[in-house]
Amino acid sequence: MRAVLIPILLALAVPAQAAEDLGDAENGAKIFKSQCRTCHMVGEGARNRVGPQLNGLFGRAAGGLEGFKYSKSLARAGADGLEWHFDTLNAYIDNPKVFASGTRMNYRGLKDAGQRADLLAYLRIYSDDPANIPEADPTAVGTDHTVAPEILAIVGDAEYGEYLASECLTCHKADGADDGIPSVTNWPAEDFVVAMHAYKDKIRPHPVMQMMAGRLNNEEIAALAAYFETLED
Repeated sequence: MRAVLIPILLALAVPAQAAEDLGDAENGAKIFKSQCRTCHMVGEGARNRVGPQLNGLFGRAAGGLEGFKYSKSLARAGADGLEWHFDTLNAYIDNPKVFASGTRMNYRGLKDAGQRADLLAYLRIYSDDPANIPEADPTAVGTDHTVAPEILAIVGDAEYGEYLASECLTCHKADGADDGIPSVTNWPAEDFVVAMHAYKDKIRPHPVMQMMAGRLNNEEIAALAAYFETLED
């Protein structure tokens, strides 16, 4: 019962806010680009990634997007009647782990209330008029990198990927914990492959990841992608 009440009580603790009182959507777009787009997509052609796509977010039941696998805690909160509006989203973004203990959203929270209002003003655009969703930022997948179709078509061996993952898991946590290092659990396989090839081709700048990816061949990357896609936190 206590776990169910937490999101409801937090939502009540944050005053409701009308759409016209939201923040600066232009600044919100910058915040989304810097803090959210690694896991989420929004706009035309948006799809689920590590996190669900965010078109039509306002008014949606928590854990209610068909085709995305949510944590049990968030799905349960949605079944109990939690919906995403400014007040509930404001509380969730402030501290996701407190709002819904057990959430898979590995984000420490956006503590500045003005920045939260700006971000939500931006996301609100994609809920108010779904027929006129603006075109997505072409860099929304977070890589700016193209991988050959034949590489993306490789079906990875998840069992082999589990064997290879021991080195990855010295830094990344199998339980989905963040601690300053991004989670790799439930990462869609294609996104993982694109990201690793972006490191391999030195498009993404992290030197350690460039070195790690450079050691892997296409089949090994595909195997890791297959493993991490199914790894539960």
